[in-house]
Amino acid sequence: MIEAAIWWYIYSLTLAIVVMSLYGMAARPNLLKKLIMFSILGDTANLMAVMLGVHSGLIQPPVFPGISFTDHPLPGVADLESFARTAVDPIPQVLVVTAIVIGLAVLVFLSYVAMLLYAKYGTLDVREIGRRRSE
Repeated sequence: MIEAAIWWYIYSLTLAIVVMSLYGMAARPNLLKKLIMFSILGDTANLMAVMLGVHSGLIQPPVFPGISFTDHPLPGVADLESFARTAVDPIPQVLVVTAIVIGLAVLVFLSYVAMLLYAKYGTLDVREIGRRRSE
């Protein structure tokens, strides 16, 4: 019961962070603040993907026990079934590592675009940039 309440609390906090970052991206006119909110949104999405890979109450890493670099015993069917029931799903973890790298590249690119806009218009306020562009 306590474990379910803790997971509910974590999921609600994660959802609240997503909502706040989307609000921050929509409501704030400063491009730097929008980039910060974009980064928070990406990190929260990565957290949600990792949480989807966790089975209820199980946090064993996806490494089969008893396997080493020198000894490679063949596991039995019961060992494999037990491992599959208790191990964390590695696919979301791999996807999150990829998403982190792609998110960093996008953030660096958008930061560079923001620097170019600041050099050209002297501000990062999107309303002011729009006004100066229309002139």
